[in-house]
Amino acid sequence: MKVLNKGAGRWLAGVVMAAMAAGAAAQADYPTKPVRIIAPFPAGSGPDANAREIAAELTKILGQSFFVENRPGASNIIGTEVAAKAPADGYSLYIGTTSSLSVVPHLYSKLPFNAEKDFAPVSLLGVLNTGLIATPGLPAKDAKALIAELKARPDSVTVATAGIGSYSHLSAIWFNDLAGVKTNLVPYNSNSPYVDLMAGQVQAMFDGLPAAASNIRAGKLKLLAITGKERHPSFPDTPTFAESGLPDYAPIAWQGVLAPAGTPKPILEKLSAAMRKACQSEELARKWRDYGGELRCNSPAEFAAFIEADRAMWGKVIRQANVKLD
Repeated sequence: MKVLNKGAGRWLAGVVMAAMAAGAAAQADYPTKPVRIIAPFPAGSGPDANAREIAAELTKILGQSFFVENRPGASNIIGTEVAAKAPADGYSLYIGTTSSLSVVPHLYSKLPFNAEKDFAPVSLLGVLNTGLIATPGLPAKDAKALIAELKARPDSVTVATAGIGSYSHLSAIWFNDLAGVKTNLVPYNSNSPYVDLMAGQVQAMFDGLPAAASNIRAGKLKLLAITGKERHPSFPDTPTFAESGLPDYAPIAWQGVLAPAGTPKPILEKLSAAMRKACQSEELARKWRDYGGELRCNSPAEFAAFIEADRAMWGKVIRQANVKLD
């Protein structure tokens, strides 16, 4: 084995220290170029609007352009794979959701990414309460009345879903199981069910409220119950599911910012601090409240614990429902 002389050893140590100093400086100066945020859903969708809102806030706070790159398809799998395999340098981020990181990993035996190991949480962005949304012609005035109707007449109510294994489908199955009722589930695999819901061709749906909020306020749809420990300030007349006799029914849709695993900790912390600053925007908070949500940012550790608990919760629901997509 060749042994370096003292001069060569000092030179090598100097090179290593210089490289470490350069890396630290690059992290301290981050970001020095535009940052892409990979979104696994289509442009123009509700989640896409949320992603673009936070991208605009981060642009203002950190002084570099944050832009959304949509990679939709295959139940969020395409975009999630792209994000998982992106360079871990802070210049590729990812908008994770309930579906992509909590639900999909339980539905498929093989995925091109590992939801637990391939991402470094940055911060939660916000949560969306789930509502039991109904056509105005449905006689039941709230969830408690609907449960009574379904116990008297099983399968008498048609409930739209966005397809087998979707958030709305699993939320409906969870409701049926806890309430001890049976509904007639109608999958809409490509088209939105809301036109049919307003027309009364289907009678109810379990979903986050952004797509329905304006029509609820206009009287074209009605809200029978909403998740949450307390009534939502934007829908104060709507009882919670807990008030309706289902205290353990708690599906929520969430979005958050993550980075590829291995992204330097100082960059994650800088991004998380910027997210928490963005959450101080009253305008952004109002937008989330208006459609039944809550803007809620946190630390990487807090977000990691949140995802772990949410993934475990949905795993239990999916196992009990015996739903698999492969």
